[in-house]
Amino acid sequence: MKYTRWYVPVALFIIFIFFNTQITSGQTSLDSKLKPYLSQYDLPAIAASVVKSGEIVSSGALGTRKLGSTIQVTINDRFHLGSDTKAMTALLAAIMVEEGKLNWHSTIAGVFPEIADKMDPRVRKVTLEQLLSHTSGMPADNEDFVNLLKASFNQEGNLDELRYWLVEQWCKRPLASDSGTKFAYSNMGYTIVGAMIERVGGETWDELITKRIFMAFGLKTAGLGCQSSLGKIDAPLGHSVLNGKVKAHLAGPNGDNPSILGPAGIAHMSVLDFARWAGWNAGNGSREPFIVGLETIEKLHTPVITIPPMKDAPPGTPPRGKYALGWGVVDVEWAPYPLHHHAGSNGMNLTHIWLDKKRDIAMVIVTNIGGKKADEALRKLASELYKGVK
Repeated sequence: MKYTRWYVPVALFIIFIFFNTQITSGQTSLDSKLKPYLSQYDLPAIAASVVKSGEIVSSGALGTRKLGSTIQVTINDRFHLGSDTKAMTALLAAIMVEEGKLNWHSTIAGVFPEIADKMDPRVRKVTLEQLLSHTSGMPADNEDFVNLLKASFNQEGNLDELRYWLVEQWCKRPLASDSGTKFAYSNMGYTIVGAMIERVGGETWDELITKRIFMAFGLKTAGLGCQSSLGKIDAPLGHSVLNGKVKAHLAGPNGDNPSILGPAGIAHMSVLDFARWAGWNAGNGSREPFIVGLETIEKLHTPVITIPPMKDAPPGTPPRGKYALGWGVVDVEWAPYPLHHHAGSNGMNLTHIWLDKKRDIAMVIVTNIGGKKADEALRKLASELYKGVK
């Protein structure tokens, strides 16, 4: 059969429309709500989804994978989650607790007894719960932390061996405050948690989170590291703003945080998969997968420490409220009571997750650019979406 020139592209277009209709069947499109944010806040792309009682009720994705290009984002595109990975690491630690491989009061020295004598005496007593709640007493990320990351690039071995080396080097340093008394946001603390999980789990954190979280939740788009592939624009590229100019970042050595920091924030996935994760948490783990008990979910969500107000907190880090284990709890003027919330950013992407556990509602919002202007956009959109949930 001979095809006319227009037949094949039109047929492919019809298939494309059908496929995307199937994905969003039964959901309300958020595209009309998202559109103004692209121009008003100079976002390359934005995507969002709302979940109620475990069902995705609305979603949308607009914009381009690279600013200035014509490659449109889709609802299945992968976005970088940054520190929203931390709640997943906390759940992975909770799985180890329920399996008896760790407990909330497991200490760094107890998990790594062979290097305990090299640790600062107070560091030896730091517990898993303190690391997960940023109350270990370790300093917030500082120049020493950055220098140690740079030095790790010259070490040999797999990621678990590199994280072990990082634990050995970092734990020689004294604490900045007494454990359990102050909040200090620490990506190093979560990296140490990852190393503890690796020691008792017998595999790298990267393998364990893939098997025990991504696969368990059926998150088919989930992965680790830069969301795009080398040499390709097959996902929304991250963007940064420097001296007023926007720069797109292709996959490569500087396309994401170092892999060694995986437990603190290198996951990526589509907004729909992110919404499924959010909805499970909003329902307190009462729906499949039943991988930990309800009391354990409550433990993860229960505040441990009050966060002192931080005027210039970088987007992706908690500026106020309270902190649980991988989750923040914050008052906002548009909700009648505190909501669970976390943000994540590697400086080139930004994500927000919001939970209203009383109404079993969750919202996730993602964009492929970092910075305060993007953070303002996501917070404003969260208010708009929340008010629209019936």
